[in-house]
Amino acid sequence: MSDFSFQPTGAIFKEREALLEEWTPGELVGRDEELSKYHAALQPVIEGETPSNIFLYGKSGVGKTAATRFLLQLLKRDADKVDDLDLHTIEINCDGLNSSYQTAVALVNELREPTNQISNTGYPQASVYEFLFDELDKVGGTVLIVLDEVDHIKDDSLLYKLPRARSNGDISETRLGVVGISNDLNFRNQLNSKVRSSLCEKEVSFSAYDANELCEVLRQRETVAFEEGVLGDGVIEMCAAFGAKDSGDARQALDLLLESGDIARERNADQVTESHVREARERLQTDQVVEGIRNYSRHGQLVLWALTLLAEQGDTPVRTRDIREPYEILCDREATDPVSDRAVREYLAELETLGIVSSTQVNRGKGGGKYKQHDLDQTVSSVKAGLSELLGTTH
Repeated sequence: MSDFSFQPTGAIFKEREALLEEWTPGELVGRDEELSKYHAALQPVIEGETPSNIFLYGKSGVGKTAATRFLLQLLKRDADKVDDLDLHTIEINCDGLNSSYQTAVALVNELREPTNQISNTGYPQASVYEFLFDELDKVGGTVLIVLDEVDHIKDDSLLYKLPRARSNGDISETRLGVVGISNDLNFRNQLNSKVRSSLCEKEVSFSAYDANELCEVLRQRETVAFEEGVLGDGVIEMCAAFGAKDSGDARQALDLLLESGDIARERNADQVTESHVREARERLQTDQVVEGIRNYSRHGQLVLWALTLLAEQGDTPVRTRDIREPYEILCDREATDPVSDRAVREYLAELETLGIVSSTQVNRGKGGGKYKQHDLDQTVSSVKAGLSELLGTTH
């Protein structure tokens, strides 16, 4: 029998945690333009003036939250040196808080002692706002409220009230500023115009990282995370290039570097090489595909399963109409009514966007017309892994 005892190898990594999301670097690299704008928007605080309301937007993994923590840390440090400047910051993640009411309750409880918390139900909304403004006035000085993933709040009420609290006379003792952070690029446009004008007083857009910026991010972590000389030539550049091509998301590039190191350690290799990066990318892409399929709608999964059956029989690429029969048989097994041909086409288009199916347009000229042919763009095994729950019921 193999020996599965655990022994530390001390190989590859010096501090693996430096590649994880929660690790906070001493300085933020690759975001100079964004930090400069953000810094200027926060300047009124250090001047002892009423803070601007700031709105940050950009897709996930481009440094919005990291930039906020980094600059607020510096702001608190420097505010301590200024006489008569009393700065407090409150950070709330709105993921899971679907309404203004729930968010206001969370803010009240953040400001109150643990023995004096309020419950999530049972109060009129106006009372919760009153509690909130009372607590803010008790704090006094300058208060910055950070609402991360603010797009989860489905109504405008709190986003209207908070930025205007002082001008509306809801608070008198405290200078209040709100920082809203959103991964949803359309969220700002969906806001009521009055809310937009007050919440988005200053805006900072965070663009996706390019390959050079991702190189900076990865090199900063390399010195902390890896033993000296462990990363082979081209590894950082390859991780950055894949990260920029796939999404411009620093989190994905760091995950790729981490997985590459893990694979090198599994293999008892002395160095992380470009071949480890390629293997890591394949593994991570498979994981993403599996997760994407698992979270996909039921009928979308059935359409994909029908195409997978045809692929296993060697019958792909196939036209949309050829997928219909196996799809209907699967619907029958699942005791569910099939969707329309148009809906099947839409599912196939979505699966193509997700990189799970590849579709090509065939043009037979005037007589033959145009049609699409579909095939799997992923391995049958990774598609089956994503469909595992469905397969448990269809087999």
